[in-house]
Amino acid sequence: MRESKPWRNLLKKRHILLDWELSRFKMKSFMGVVCTIMLYIVYRTTNYQYLETEETVSASTSLKGLPRGIIEAKSDLELKPLWSTSNSKSEANISTTHNLLAIPVGLKQKRNVNTIVQKFLEENFTIVLFHYDGMLDGWQDLEWSNNAIHVVAQNQTKWWFAKRFLHPAAVSIYDYIFLWDEDLGVQHFNPRRYLDIVRTEGFEISQPALDPNSTGIHHRITVRKRTSKFHRRVYDSRGSVKCSDASNGPPCSGFVEGMAPVFSRAAWHCAWHLIQNDLVHGWGMDIKLGYCAQGDRSKKVGIVDREYVVHQGIQSLGGPSAKKTPYDSDLTKRHTVDMRAEIRRQSTMELKTFKQRWEKAAKDDTNWVDPFFRRKRRRKQRTIGSTDS
Repeated sequence: MRESKPWRNLLKKRHILLDWELSRFKMKSFMGVVCTIMLYIVYRTTNYQYLETEETVSASTSLKGLPRGIIEAKSDLELKPLWSTSNSKSEANISTTHNLLAIPVGLKQKRNVNTIVQKFLEENFTIVLFHYDGMLDGWQDLEWSNNAIHVVAQNQTKWWFAKRFLHPAAVSIYDYIFLWDEDLGVQHFNPRRYLDIVRTEGFEISQPALDPNSTGIHHRITVRKRTSKFHRRVYDSRGSVKCSDASNGPPCSGFVEGMAPVFSRAAWHCAWHLIQNDLVHGWGMDIKLGYCAQGDRSKKVGIVDREYVVHQGIQSLGGPSAKKTPYDSDLTKRHTVDMRAEIRRQSTMELKTFKQRWEKAAKDDTNWVDPFFRRKRRRKQRTIGSTDS
């Protein structure tokens, strides 16, 4: 029994030594992973700072004729009085938060637009109306009209207006930008409660859910869930797109539609640059908006169910489709233009062009890394690993 004690002590020391070596190996592995992550973060940050520096250097070069202290890089769409009064000075500091509602409008939708605007004015929103029919005078009888910003351009789209008049510098004071269509029913919508949910959940890009009875529902993810406050994804086995646990991108998650998007300031800064200057219908852009979500689109993009709208599906830009009758002469048919059909044809062409531009840009930019492609690949690898085991 006495002779076995040294062996026991030796075995204990050996076990302790092995445990210590194993702990060192684990610590080295952990530190290796941490260092890899840190190097990646440093690389991405350095690359971003380099690009920002390029823009800054370019801007500073063009501004070198000005003293630095006089440079004003930001702007807003707030109306300013021609002269100062005691009332205007006190009113200037009423609201500490600034939000913006911008809508393309035609006179035929005046009543509905008035209802929408009244809701947002109650929460001190700045209102911008894009008049695509050129009929500005018909809005002067509304009491809030003189306090709104009116932009007039004949037969232009929402994205055309937004690209030209909502530059990030011009809307830099606004926390959230609502870029809505004019045919939305807001009986069940409150802007303040909506933004409370958006802030709490950290949504950078969002939209109110659509009432199930809405017209023109194109994606199941936008339909309201009656028992939810909000949702980020949808499960649906119907249709050509199957949404399951394996679906981690648009239109199953990380997606909002173009009819009623809401952007944070940072998200809009990115989205404005995504809008193509010549592709005015914006088709295909909604699929890519998640890249502007300032992080994981499956978490930063969401649909708010508690505050929802009704999409009325009124196609007003370009007028109604031409009605064909069997009594039309061949000459009349040749000269009749179906405006809606032409708009749809143009939209389809723009969608194809946008896809081609994205693919080319992703291929040509060797410094750009698709964050969602990398996540998808890692998930596949984990799935394969679990299957093999």
